[in-house]
Amino acid sequence: QSYLMAAVGEQVIAAIRRDLYAHIKGMPLAFFHDRHSADLMSRVVVDASRLARLSSEVLVMTLRQVATVVALAAVMFAQDPRLTLLALVAFPLVGLTVRAMGRRLYGINRRTQEQIAALTTLLQEAFTGTKIVKAFGREAHEQARFDRINRKLLELSLKDHRVDELSEPLMEVLGALGVMAILWYGGYRVTQGEMTPGTLFSFVAATLMLYGPVRKLSRIANLYQQTTPSAERIFEVLALRPAVADAPNARVVAAFRDRIEFDHVWFQYEDGEMVLKDICLTVHRGEVVALVGMSGAGKSTLTDLIPRFHDVARGRILLDGADVREYTQASLRAQIAIVTQDTFLFDDTIEANIAYGKPDATPEEIERAARAAYAHEFIVALPDGYRTLVGERGVKLSGGQRQRVALARAFLKDPAILILDEATSDLDAESEFIVQQALADLTKGRTVFLIAHRLSTVRLAHRIAVFQEGRVVEEGRHDELLQRDGLYRRLHALQFAPTGLTP
Repeated sequence: QSYLMAAVGEQVIAAIRRDLYAHIKGMPLAFFHDRHSADLMSRVVVDASRLARLSSEVLVMTLRQVATVVALAAVMFAQDPRLTLLALVAFPLVGLTVRAMGRRLYGINRRTQEQIAALTTLLQEAFTGTKIVKAFGREAHEQARFDRINRKLLELSLKDHRVDELSEPLMEVLGALGVMAILWYGGYRVTQGEMTPGTLFSFVAATLMLYGPVRKLSRIANLYQQTTPSAERIFEVLALRPAVADAPNARVVAAFRDRIEFDHVWFQYEDGEMVLKDICLTVHRGEVVALVGMSGAGKSTLTDLIPRFHDVARGRILLDGADVREYTQASLRAQIAIVTQDTFLFDDTIEANIAYGKPDATPEEIERAARAAYAHEFIVALPDGYRTLVGERGVKLSGGQRQRVALARAFLKDPAILILDEATSDLDAESEFIVQQALADLTKGRTVFLIAHRLSTVRLAHRIAVFQEGRVVEEGRHDELLQRDGLYRRLHALQFAPTGLTP
């Protein structure tokens, strides 16, 4: 019975953990901008594990102990109602004690979970930023940060144990007071001939049996208060509704056929100023449009609206004449591939990373994509070839190699719409040349949004849209924009002007 109830509890926790993960993954990008990934990981892993204690232990023990208390109290009341009421006189004191200790335990464990999240954040940053930590000689500083949080966790854990263990002797004292009251009153009734000594001692034995489950219930109450903060942290996230969601009657994008239109698009991040202001832009199928401008002008934000990583504040984005909000997110994103400056690779094989957008791809398809991205040659030179593990975020590969794997991933997906966000900005000259060749092949026949600060990479675009403070201030081909006395010409002159160091 205990195993079956515990199994049910563990299955409930597994379902909660799964729902929490799915819910978090379904949130828009703005959700992740406002929260540290380590805090979210702490909620999924640590808080869910602590909640498992509440499910597996409390569900089993509570029902059993409550049933025991009710049964014993009923028998005692049937035997002698007045003595039973006297035996239960300590119960209000038990309730007050449990409540006071519970509040204390709740506060301690709430702070404990916050400190665990802080420790998880510190560890993630220290491990992923190891190169910077070592380069600046900040190992001692990071150790001191760790020690501070670790010391706080130790103090909170000791407080939790002290308060929790205090409940047992307090329950013993309160139980003893109840038994003393019964002996005093019962002894008086024995002397008056109203009760036999045997009846009194059997009643005392029943009372002692009653206080056993009560003590266990007090421990369960403590456990409840210890795990409640974890439950709250989980349900805080589950209670959030995604700002971007499929409409009830959302339809599937069959295929992208004609054009993408930005119809008076405005956008702002939560509690921020407008990042995009009245954007009107039409991009036809097969057209390569470059988005240029200073950092923070809104270029990347605009492309994030196409796959609905965010929704517009005002205006519409139309795909073949229909608002993108009318389509399911999955079918919309199936039309799009993205290659960014900060290439993300999973800690898996090169083969798995290339096939991430098409899990059912054959080895031949993966190799063709790698060849198209000029990645096949370096891959087969590795000891394990396509089965080479790339490490966390692809650290075992060079920047150019990571970028070519990302391009191969895009080639394999074969998208109708391609977003290239600073795809070559951090590469050396040789790697950039190779990647540029791959990009030239990848963009053929596709609708491409090309974001670049290096204006040398946008000359082949059919059209260039120049952004300034969230607005499109110029639009045209490279040669046309150079002839105007506008922002593009100034950016070009700034980037290609002779430079030199001055003392």
